[in-house]
Amino acid sequence: MKQFAQILALVVMGVLSFSAVSAEGVKVAFVNAGKVFEQSPQYAEAKKRLETEFARRNDELVSKNQTLEKLQNKLERDAAVMSSSEISKLEKDILSRKRRLKNAQAEFREDLNLRQNEEFNKLRRQVREVVREVGKDENIDLVVSEGVVYFSKRIDISDLVLVRLKELDKQRAAQ
Repeated sequence: MKQFAQILALVVMGVLSFSAVSAEGVKVAFVNAGKVFEQSPQYAEAKKRLETEFARRNDELVSKNQTLEKLQNKLERDAAVMSSSEISKLEKDILSRKRRLKNAQAEFREDLNLRQNEEFNKLRRQVREVVREVGKDENIDLVVSEGVVYFSKRIDISDLVLVRLKELDKQRAAQ
């Protein structure tokens, strides 16, 4: 175990090349987690679910914003022919709508961010599990990801992980 830790430290520092590590019987691979995450069918499905879930609220915000713009345009266009009380009333209405819209937009962003985090954390866990499975199936001793300065395409298992994720997606769809 101590020898493995030393080899791992050398690999991480970039002192020992892949072939030297392989000569020691340790197999190292790289996975591009960002690529796997964003190109997986699960990612596309999660985005689609979120868009569907938040579409109605987004449409409502767009509609409220359009109404607000119309009221502002009316004030600019008709202010010269309106009484001061009508102008004051319209300005208060616009201000009140702006506040409500701003609060609704902030709440929307918060809710969307929370749901995105939920969905994407589930996906991250699934990707980690598939990386572990690929590592075991391919007899890989070490899989590295973020923070890598250089890797050879020879050790990149990102495409293998994507294939597995696509297989999982097909299995789920068939059920």
